[in-house]
Amino acid sequence: MAEHGVEKVRELVADEKIAMLTTVGADGSLQSRPMSLQEVEFDGDLWFFAEAQGGPAQSIASNPNVNVTTGSGGSWVSIAGRGSVVTDVAKKKELWNSGAEAWLPQGPEDASVVLIKVDGDSAEYWDTPGAVTTAISFVKAKATGERTHVGENEKVELP
Repeated sequence: MAEHGVEKVRELVADEKIAMLTTVGADGSLQSRPMSLQEVEFDGDLWFFAEAQGGPAQSIASNPNVNVTTGSGGSWVSIAGRGSVVTDVAKKKELWNSGAEAWLPQGPEDASVVLIKVDGDSAEYWDTPGAVTTAISFVKAKATGERTHVGENEKVELP
């Protein structure tokens, strides 16, 4: 069952372009911001480009606990893990793309451009069969007085 859960998380994250990255601020508050996911085979790690002096990199440097959420079309994934700031130029070049260049025109070799690597520890996903099926399930639950059960929900330990 565990491998099914990891595969399901991989499937749900595969087509996502944007995720919300939540970090812990210096004052202990949670700070969330949309970030562009870099296209790599999901193996429990997620990658984002950022500015070295920007909020996400600074927060992670002082507290590596992070959460990443994605969602679209009736599916949502929440991944908890630890973030790190990666300055390796070879890795930045490997993941560099036109989207990163639009936000960070100074390029992957510039020291002000870093990668944020999220090493996922666990994930939870919710996957519904679609709006029509969900609506029918809600109507049925209302009519019968029973709790609705729509789609899949699982907590998963990541490799």
